[in-house]
Amino acid sequence: MAVLITRPDEAGKQLAEKLNKAGIANIHLPFFSLSAGRELNELPNRISQLNAGDYIFCVSKSAVKFATETLQATGFHWREDLLYFAVGQGTAEYFASQAERAVHYPFQQENSEGVLSLTAMQTLADKNILILRGNGGREYFAEQAKLRGATINVVECYQRLPIQYQAEAQIDLWKRAGVQSVIVTSTEILHSLVDFVPVRDQTWLKSCQLVTISRRIANLAIAVGWQPEKIIISPKADNASLVETLTLLTA
Repeated sequence: MAVLITRPDEAGKQLAEKLNKAGIANIHLPFFSLSAGRELNELPNRISQLNAGDYIFCVSKSAVKFATETLQATGFHWREDLLYFAVGQGTAEYFASQAERAVHYPFQQENSEGVLSLTAMQTLADKNILILRGNGGREYFAEQAKLRGATINVVECYQRLPIQYQAEAQIDLWKRAGVQSVIVTSTEILHSLVDFVPVRDQTWLKSCQLVTISRRIANLAIAVGWQPEKIIISPKADNASLVETLTLLTA
C-alpha cells in the first residue's frame, strides 16, 4: 500500500520523510505552492495599530512563517502587550517559538469552533482581532467574532499558487505505486484533488481511504462521493498525528 500526500510545501515534505521512516511508502504531490501574501507589507502597520490587550489569531504555520520573516526584515517584533492565538497545538508551539510569546489554542477541538470556545473569546466587545492567514480560507471565525462584538482585520500572509500536472501520467503512477490512501488537510486541497482526477477515475479515487484532519473536510468528502466508512479523521492536524493514524491503518 502507498499513501498519496497532498499537503503542500515543507510540511508535506516533512510528512513524506516521517512516513518513509515509519516504513510507509508514499508519493508527495501538492496541488499548491505557497508564496508571500499580497498584504504582508501592511503587517507591521496593522500590528502597530492594535491596542494593548487586543488579539492576533494565526491560522497556520505558514502564516506564522511569512509573518515572522516580514517582521524580522523590517525591524519589528511581536508585541508583548497583545494576546496570541492559534488554531491548534502544532501551530501554537511554532508561533510561540517564533514570537517568543505565549500562544493560546484549543486543546480538544483544533479548529475555528475550538478557538471560539476559549474563555478569552466569549466577550469580544471593544476587542480588535488581527487574523493572519492565506488567501481565501474559511470565514467562520471572523463572522462569529464580529457577532460577539469584535472588530476584525485580516492580513493575507501567504497565497496558494496552483501547480500544474499531467493528470493521466500522475494517476497512472498512483495506481502502479499501489496508492490506497490519500491525505487531505484542507477543503481547498480536496476540491483540487477531485477536480484533477478525470471522470473515468473518480470511482477509483473514492475507493481510496481518505485521511483528513476535521469533520468539516470529512463532510465535504462525503458530499462529493466518499463513503463514510472510507474516511478517517486524524485526532490532530500535525504530521506526527497523521503518521500515527496511518501506522494504525496499515498495521
